[in-house]
Amino acid sequence: LRPSLQVFAKILSNGHCMIYGFLNGHSAFLSEKVIFEKQWFYLDNAIGHIYGTTFEVSSGGSLQPKKKMEETTTETKEAGTDNRNIVDDGKSQKLTHDDIKALKDKGIKGQEIVQQLIENSTTFRGKTEFAQDKYIKKKKKKYEAVITIVKPSTRILSTMYYAREPGKINHLRYDTLAQMLTLGNIRAGNKMIVMETCAGLVLGAIMERMGGYGSVIQMYPGGGPVRAATSCFGFPESFFNTLYEFPLSKVDSLVSGTFSSETLPSEPEYNVPVEEESNGSLDEKQTLIQETEEESSTEAVMESNETEEQETMDLAAEDTEYKESKEKGNKENIREKQRKQQERRRKLVETAALLEEKNADGLIVASRFHPTPLLLSLLEFVAPSRPFVVYCQYKEPLLECYTKLREKGGVINLKLSETWLRNYQVLPDRSHPKLMMSGGGGYLLSGITVTVEKVQSNVSTLEAQKIEEPTSKKRKLQELDC
Repeated sequence: LRPSLQVFAKILSNGHCMIYGFLNGHSAFLSEKVIFEKQWFYLDNAIGHIYGTTFEVSSGGSLQPKKKMEETTTETKEAGTDNRNIVDDGKSQKLTHDDIKALKDKGIKGQEIVQQLIENSTTFRGKTEFAQDKYIKKKKKKYEAVITIVKPSTRILSTMYYAREPGKINHLRYDTLAQMLTLGNIRAGNKMIVMETCAGLVLGAIMERMGGYGSVIQMYPGGGPVRAATSCFGFPESFFNTLYEFPLSKVDSLVSGTFSSETLPSEPEYNVPVEEESNGSLDEKQTLIQETEEESSTEAVMESNETEEQETMDLAAEDTEYKESKEKGNKENIREKQRKQQERRRKLVETAALLEEKNADGLIVASRFHPTPLLLSLLEFVAPSRPFVVYCQYKEPLLECYTKLREKGGVINLKLSETWLRNYQVLPDRSHPKLMMSGGGGYLLSGITVTVEKVQSNVSTLEAQKIEEPTSKKRKLQELDC
């Protein structure tokens, strides 16, 4: 791990806290306290270790690498046949909260606390083997603080977002995202167009699969793109060199041919000459102020002593220096804004040139807006015989989009699908489907683009064959009669 680290966290079923680290260039985060699931710790000691390292949280919140040879399993000697005689009345545990707190204060590890809880439980021996395992896992999750730092990936981030903040990604389930990447034929060297409002998760998944080769054009609504999830992947700088962005408000002008770089959205322009003129007026005002100060000072000289005059001059000099430094800083900020504005305009012109080629290798749409106008306008930039995928949380907008595409033509192999997902518990002698499952992961509309001229020519040849077929059969029948 490098000195710049941020985290996402998730509690796994075995009680381990899995930390998803990603790099973003802020080293000040290291000394900050991380709080998750009633557990707090510092990440200073994680620097220098590789991904996949497991740590234990000490009493002071520092991370200590866990020894691989250490035994973490708790052995049980006997087990009951069934749980029919066990009553959960809250009196089976002899240790109180104060006793457990005292054990923690002494610095006893979580494994030893779990062992003492087992020994002081009056009903543990009467439980079945499966119930005992469930009890041990529950107590380990509560008292053992074990953390594993892993490398972020699409699977991890999509699972985390769907479990904790599904509204930010339009309830896009991880298996549906996998279907999108497969149907869209995402691979290295492609030229992809992406329109998504899923906090940058779909964009990051596409960039990860392309591996920094090719180009990705992100279409965004509003003032700028949102890439909160994209920054969590920890991509190197070379990946972002292949990333372009273009506003949706300028797509119609680009399609109609009336697009101009002068109409691109930009920040308010700041002209240095105007500012210098304004600075000049400020200088004049300052000179007037200084003149009035000098006049007042001359009058004050006649009424005050030399020490008061010296103090007034020192204050005026300090005020002048402060104003000059402030004006200098304003000029530097204006120049920096102008540089960023020019760079952004240059990038937008390059993106427009890429779109005008109309040879994109695929289109991915996953937004909270209605998909029909987005798809019909963005398909203009996709080359023939290329796939496109549209995601929507609901089925009705995609049905309308399906009908519009059928009427317009230019697409084949249209499919509207929904992925059904059910998780299974796989353990010895107790493998079964889980009772709690996802109700729905959204719908996908996929297809392949073709040229309209080819479709019409194919239809005309088929009709000609149908017309000629009866005449040929008649001729054969006439020859047989003769």
